[in-house]
Amino acid sequence: MTERADHVRRRGVPPRSTSRYRLPEQSLFSGIYGLVLASALAAALDSTGGNADPGPDVLWVLLTALASAAAHGYAHVIAQRASADGAATMGRLRLVLAEWPLVAAVLPTVLMLLAAVAGWWPEATAVDAALLFNTGALFGWGAWTARSAGHGWPSSCRAGGLDMLIGVVIIIANALIK
Repeated sequence: MTERADHVRRRGVPPRSTSRYRLPEQSLFSGIYGLVLASALAAALDSTGGNADPGPDVLWVLLTALASAAAHGYAHVIAQRASADGAATMGRLRLVLAEWPLVAAVLPTVLMLLAAVAGWWPEATAVDAALLFNTGALFGWGAWTARSAGHGWPSSCRAGGLDMLIGVVIIIANALIK
């Protein structure tokens, strides 16, 4: 039991309501990493001038997410091997597969870029929508994580706001670099 929870119980105050859908720390890390990765890639691949072709952008976002997830999972395998932990091969495979939230987090960006491929909107609009969505999602992940850890709404909103700043920085960089 955490020191904070123990203190609350000793005072006779019921603990704050926390989400029963608390994601493991690794899923949160991978999800946030995936959102930032998708935003940065979408902004970097967005072509200015010339003919826009969002098809290759979709492939690059997916390929980079898959490669990043595999590399991060494999880094866990190497670290486990270096620590002389004799885990079975299936345990190591699970370490790699545990990076699925990183790939899942890029899917909204991929869908928005696919909408541009289908001609539903221009590539620049798809990228702008993806950047705004990912920035909002960063706020949501940060606030939800803080709430599930037992923080109040003001503290959770501050945490979400700080996470959201990463997306805002990418949006500003995208505007300045173009």
